[in-house]
Amino acid sequence: MKNFKVCPSLFSDLDTYLFKEGTHLKLYEKMGAHPLCSGETQGVYFALWAPNASQVSVIGDFNLWNPEAAPLSCRPDESGIWEGFVSSAFIGDRYKYRVVSKRGEAFDKGDPFAFAWEELPGTASIIASLHYQWNDHLWAEKRKKTNWFSYPLSIYEVHLGSWMRKEGKFLSYREIAEQLTCYVKKMGFTAVEIMPLMEHPFYGSWGYQITGFFAPTSRYGSPQDLMFLIDTLHQADIAVFLDWVPSHFPSDEHGLAYLDGTALFEHADPRQKIHPEWRSYIFNYGRTEVREFLINSALFWLDYYHVDGLRFDGVASMLYLDYARKEGEWVPNRYGGRENIEAVSFLRRLNEAAHLCFPHIVTIAEESSAWPLVTRPSYVGGLGFGMKWNMGWMHDILKYMELDPLYRQYHHNDLTFSLMYAFSENYVLPFSHDEVVYGKRSLLEKMPGTLWQKFAQLRLLLGFMYAHPGKKLLFMGSDIAQRAEWNHEESLHWNLLKDPFHSGMQLWVRDINRVYFEEKALHEKDFSSEGFQWIDCSDSKASVLGFIRRDGEEGKVLAIFNFTPVVRHNYLVGVPEAGYWRELLNSDGEIYGGMGEGNMGGKEAMEEPLQRQPCCLSLTLPSFGALFFRKEG
Repeated sequence: MKNFKVCPSLFSDLDTYLFKEGTHLKLYEKMGAHPLCSGETQGVYFALWAPNASQVSVIGDFNLWNPEAAPLSCRPDESGIWEGFVSSAFIGDRYKYRVVSKRGEAFDKGDPFAFAWEELPGTASIIASLHYQWNDHLWAEKRKKTNWFSYPLSIYEVHLGSWMRKEGKFLSYREIAEQLTCYVKKMGFTAVEIMPLMEHPFYGSWGYQITGFFAPTSRYGSPQDLMFLIDTLHQADIAVFLDWVPSHFPSDEHGLAYLDGTALFEHADPRQKIHPEWRSYIFNYGRTEVREFLINSALFWLDYYHVDGLRFDGVASMLYLDYARKEGEWVPNRYGGRENIEAVSFLRRLNEAAHLCFPHIVTIAEESSAWPLVTRPSYVGGLGFGMKWNMGWMHDILKYMELDPLYRQYHHNDLTFSLMYAFSENYVLPFSHDEVVYGKRSLLEKMPGTLWQKFAQLRLLLGFMYAHPGKKLLFMGSDIAQRAEWNHEESLHWNLLKDPFHSGMQLWVRDINRVYFEEKALHEKDFSSEGFQWIDCSDSKASVLGFIRRDGEEGKVLAIFNFTPVVRHNYLVGVPEAGYWRELLNSDGEIYGGMGEGNMGGKEAMEEPLQRQPCCLSLTLPSFGALFFRKEG
């Protein structure tokens, strides 16, 4: 008991009121372990929410893990918060909470609000400081002036443990910082999205089974090391988005499950408790403190780690009570429907809080259903996200590209259907990690035909994505046309760049990123029909597609795609203006591994009406070619 003393609580009456109301937006500065150093107050303050516990104490390196040494006191305000102060505890010490249920069962639990966790196989929390001297002030000022809807947002999705390794081992946050930043900058991506970095016990979950919602995984270093990585990216004008998982959590004994001997964060009813696909626990979004915990987790990463946005994983599984369930395996809402009313309310509240506290960030939903108004404000009935992954477009285009080109003419609708709804939400076009694992094959190996045809079609596919309305996301490895599926246990196959086909693909991605960034017509009106105009969407027999992208002024980019191996000479394409149309990009360029078929750098439009346009171009369309033209003058 000598290491434990009473000290002033970090909780004021207002803090307690806000906590019980569910509106405390800085709870991470009160809950968990907080080193205090002021006058005679030297030590660490601890606070844990465990309303159904009969006893709680702190055990750790500082008291030889003795559950009698540092008992916590339950606050008398019916908040369910246990708190106390340990004078012998210091930054770097490991700790857990010994929680005794009302039935007398004892559990050793990690801290739900811990800022750091020990390296596996250990499961203890670590007392940590979050002090860091940031150097991203210029980026912060730029972000205040950035409209993400009109920004050339090209996102490079990264799994840190397998992007690059050294002698088969992980690179630390600091080791990867310079290499990743230089690569992303060279390739022309304007943002990175990092797969979940929150502490997770099972590496094979890729970070999607989180136990530490306020701590970066210790696999790659300390909190300050991750801050250094984000800081380095920001100084290079690269936005940073983190994958975040509010849809479920694992059942590991040291985690959130049965934290005080009861179903606290999860549901008690097994029909609501277990996620059918991942066999993990589902958060109880109807409980005030659980919603508050998750909202604070999101705000914490935006606050202390300066991230520019969060991508919410598994939103569809949150919205539907019968998600992946059979009849009789789910509980209807109070109106008898399948919609998860509590989850909807939670998502709206979280998005409101995030944009209130950090108005210049963006939240992105991975939402695979047709739920309406995902990217519309809550005050008009929306969920309040800034953007949403366009899973429908992704599935349609990949299904189309896997067809033998001979049969594509009968599936032309798979190319054009996405434009029927392209502006109903603010879409991100994703070729993510999910499309290159579990037997789905890499993007390159999805393409039919000879090896040359596979590379040509992958260049075509990426060209189509960058021309299509919507922001862009490409998973690591696809930028170098990795042949094998992604394997989280090894590095990307960087040695492939010795092959001209692979280095050509890398060059194509770099150049198309550059043109996407430079040409406002390709990104400024991504979410508005004013930025898109069909030229020809009906030439199914030739499997050719053409359209114009426009900016907010007079800029125009013509994009033409030939989805067959047939070179088409003297192919006529209508254009809205006479004059010279310069060829910005040609996926069949020899520097990319193509055959060099093209249009000698550009074409003069003929003043002959075609396809409801006053003029036309006579073009050569390369085999599996993607062409981009800009009207000069």
